[in-house]
Amino acid sequence: MFQIDPRLASDSLEVASLTLCQVLLLNDRRYDWLVLVPRREGVTEVLDLSPQDQAQLWREVTLVAQVLRGAQPALKLNIGALGNIVRQLHLHVLLRQEGDPAWPGPVWGHSPREPYGEAAGRAAAQRWQGLLEQEAQA
Repeated sequence: MFQIDPRLASDSLEVASLTLCQVLLLNDRRYDWLVLVPRREGVTEVLDLSPQDQAQLWREVTLVAQVLRGAQPALKLNIGALGNIVRQLHLHVLLRQEGDPAWPGPVWGHSPREPYGEAAGRAAAQRWQGLLEQEAQA
């Protein structure tokens, strides 16, 4: 049975379920940072997915990237799949801008997260959920 890695779950807020992936919001108020987790048990690399799931993954990454870029068109979009600590396959899709706390370096491991408050986190997750639904219907 599929379950999101506990470390990933503890660092994020649920946003939406797409055809293949669970979409999470990384709980760091400094960044617009969504994470896609394919709902497939035991998958650690994109290559572990079937060709059909690989194609669906990239469709969903594109959807999420379009939503992020639409929200802040002037920013730089980063997409990454590291998995050195959390081995479960997950892809980070986030917006970067000059002057953000980690600029121009990578955000991973740069500094401790600054979590949303409970109400602000819920509102942010609902915002991204609504934007994803709008884009998926377009």
